[in-house]
Amino acid sequence: MSARVAALRAEYRRDNPFVAVAEPRLSWIVDAADQPGWEQGAAEIRLDGKATARLEGSDHAFVAWPFPPLMPRCVHRVEVRVSDTVGEWSDWSAPHEVRLGALAPGEWRAQFIGLAAPERPAQPALLRRTIEVGAPVAHATLYATALGALSVSIDGRDIDDTVLSPGWTTYGERILHDAVDVTALLTAGAHEIRIALTGAWYTEEYGFGGEGTRIYGEQPAAALQLHVHYADGSEEIIVTDAGWEASAGGEVTASGIYAGETIDHRRRPDAWAPAAVVAHDVVPEMRAAEPVRRVDEIAVQQVLRSPSGAVLLDFGQNLVGRLRVRVAGPEGTEVVLRHAEVLEDGELGIRPLRRAAATDRLILAGGGADEVFEPSGTFHGFRYAQVDGWPGEVDPAAITAVVLRTDMVRTAWFDSSHALLNRLHENVVWSMSGNFLSIPTDCPQRDERMGWTGDAQVFAPTAATLFDCDAMLGSWLRDLEIAQNALGGVVPFTVPDALRFPVGPTAAWGDAATIVPSVLADRFGDRAVIAGQYDSMRAWTDRLIAAAGPDGVWQGDSQLGDWLDPSAPPDQPGASKVDAAIVATAYLFRSAQLTARAARELGLVDDETRYAAAAERTREGFLRTFVTAAGRMMSDAPTAYALALTFGIVDEPALRTALGDRLAEVTRREAFHIATGFVGTPLILDALTDAGHLDAAARLLLQEESPSWLHPVTMGATTVWERWDSMLEDGSINPGEMTSFNHYALGAVVDWFYRRLVGVASTEPGYRRIRFAPVFLPGIDHASARIDTVAGTVAAGWRRTDAGIEVSLEVPAHSRAELDVPGLQGEDIGSGQHTWVVANAGAPASGPEGGWNLGTPVRVVADSAAAYRAVIDTLRDADPELAARIRSRTDWTLRSPLAAVLFDVPGPVMGQIAGALARLGSGGALSVAAMPTPRTTPILVTGCTMRTLIDPR
Repeated sequence: MSARVAALRAEYRRDNPFVAVAEPRLSWIVDAADQPGWEQGAAEIRLDGKATARLEGSDHAFVAWPFPPLMPRCVHRVEVRVSDTVGEWSDWSAPHEVRLGALAPGEWRAQFIGLAAPERPAQPALLRRTIEVGAPVAHATLYATALGALSVSIDGRDIDDTVLSPGWTTYGERILHDAVDVTALLTAGAHEIRIALTGAWYTEEYGFGGEGTRIYGEQPAAALQLHVHYADGSEEIIVTDAGWEASAGGEVTASGIYAGETIDHRRRPDAWAPAAVVAHDVVPEMRAAEPVRRVDEIAVQQVLRSPSGAVLLDFGQNLVGRLRVRVAGPEGTEVVLRHAEVLEDGELGIRPLRRAAATDRLILAGGGADEVFEPSGTFHGFRYAQVDGWPGEVDPAAITAVVLRTDMVRTAWFDSSHALLNRLHENVVWSMSGNFLSIPTDCPQRDERMGWTGDAQVFAPTAATLFDCDAMLGSWLRDLEIAQNALGGVVPFTVPDALRFPVGPTAAWGDAATIVPSVLADRFGDRAVIAGQYDSMRAWTDRLIAAAGPDGVWQGDSQLGDWLDPSAPPDQPGASKVDAAIVATAYLFRSAQLTARAARELGLVDDETRYAAAAERTREGFLRTFVTAAGRMMSDAPTAYALALTFGIVDEPALRTALGDRLAEVTRREAFHIATGFVGTPLILDALTDAGHLDAAARLLLQEESPSWLHPVTMGATTVWERWDSMLEDGSINPGEMTSFNHYALGAVVDWFYRRLVGVASTEPGYRRIRFAPVFLPGIDHASARIDTVAGTVAAGWRRTDAGIEVSLEVPAHSRAELDVPGLQGEDIGSGQHTWVVANAGAPASGPEGGWNLGTPVRVVADSAAAYRAVIDTLRDADPELAARIRSRTDWTLRSPLAAVLFDVPGPVMGQIAGALARLGSGGALSVAAMPTPRTTPILVTGCTMRTLIDPR
């Protein structure tokens, strides 16, 4: 059986034949599973069964369009066939329909229209016009956009299944439109076109504290253009203009992203008046990315009754969307739905919502029949919903959670022997899904939901693994550049720039300009994103170079540092352990390096030289200013070491080893609890793994106490929290003003699952080459993953057995893989399925000689998860506050005996600890009485610290 073309698409979208450009790039994937080692030698592309273009070589992703540009409203079909390197050809692929969804230059004629006399800001509206269609219709294409969110229907039938269209952009400079084939809806005769319109992001009030500000406009508006082509070759164009009618009498009486929506089924739009034309100079552009859609439905899992008597619905999953309700009752009955992510003291936990009411109100028309409600212009982040005013007993079967997100294709799946790790992975998937709604947002529930650039930057690699987000993030980068241009090259905190804070360049946030396009180019092989964003990359890097000193060190500006370091006070999330100048200078190095690489890709030799020199200057300044010759960072914090190592700032082998060893030591110092914020968290496991400290990486990853990745999972989290302790261990919500339970940034660790734990990393754009280097992490017996890449499906995994470790790798037809597996280093393999058995890595650690006891050094106890748990669990059972105090005050790198740091533990509890340790292994425990401790040592010694007494080093 010969190879076959299994997938073919034009540009980005798989869900729609309409493309945004007249010369769409083509991508295909070959299935050659029965031909190991298959490689593409050539391809042929056929248009409409006639014109054929031949392509030599292996290119298959984003291949340039080889035919004349597409014309609007023309339907074409593309086919591809491929040959191997010896000339054997596949059959032609199934035809793929392609249409240009963009209008020709100057062709957009529709005007924005809305209510002529709105009664209040952000008033929902209905717009309509009746048209007469002749016969027969050959084809009809409708183009629609809005300042706000719209849905379009013809004779009461929705023209598509999108929601909240066209999405959030920088409305003053960029608006998107959709293109929809409506031929089937336009038979001969009269038809009513109706637009339902809400304000959504356009009329939302943005800002923190008090009242927000409508930065875009007071009222929503819509524009629509319909092209009807008849069989006789004639064309009729219908556009929104003053001839349309508008009404404020629809059933949606109020709608806001933060506030929620009010729907009154008693209302009928009977007061129609001429629509008002709204001046807006921006010509809409065709949407390149997927729209927001309903992607799932979740039933009520449990009905609860709160202490105050309220009915609470638990959907079992923190999600983003809204409720669809089926209810019957007397006319005028008002059902109120309030949404929240968590419960606190058995009640809906609404404090984290801040100004967002997140409340929908449903008013029944009555009459005895069931009425169905679903909001159209809002969304909520919630697991729980409170239902008030329901007529009779609440029927959970009548209420469904409708899940919304940008309809990207999921591309990655992970499994391991560790159940909590698997749940963490799915929590990250859910958090990305909920927060990739039109733009990549920080959270979906409170009065924010904004495109924070720092969050997107740190999470981009994980996002590009889990979903095909190339088009969505590429679209968002267009708005980033618009906002950046308005600020003289500075990237704002949020994109679109709804906050409009007067900011200077901020490290890690503004670096989204260089890092996100680089990730998209690397993971998807999308070279156009680098060309399209290069000016933005260069403008950002130039601002950083100007902000730094002549030595390339960037310090002195206001920075956010390692945001949400777990040691930061709840009300000071930027108070991180690492010096902000270390973060800033490291990111300057990274952005200069990426901009130099982009310049090389584009053939800009002078730019490459300049930015490479800037990167090298910054490297030298960083080493001189922040790194000692002995391998210590001036900020002795995990993030400092992780930046120096993973960004490649330190490249001298001996110094890298010293820094890696010290990183493992500072990780042990915290008893292997996470000690990083937004910046350090995506890097810490890479840095430990590269340095060979797999035990430390395992202890950190598999830690279940707070702060850690797995602690929220043990508390029932189904999404990633904004803070490591968004919920405290007593079940109360973190007292900080900024707390979310659905925030993907700290979930950026998941990219490490795929690249390092399972071992699949793309080393050439679009997975043309793969490095397979699995990490056989202690504490895990098996790990596997599947990634649907632009080169095809990569599947890999490993499993411990009595015979050794079974390792497997499936290489797709468009890839080759380099092996970095014990015993197989440097081997290069082609496509197909491969399996090996390699030696087991390491033996289980044994206990200390003589067994575990109160004389065991503190650092030895820290290195054993079982011994550490025996101590802390015993303390916690006796006195939780004492356990927390000892855990946080103790430096777990001490060589002192354990008893020396337990000086304020009551004797009976010391005995319990000794017993718990003794049960871990052979060897008797020292008795408490025989163990000298600081409890019997005079401590009022002038000039002597407690640590000196405990550890006389």
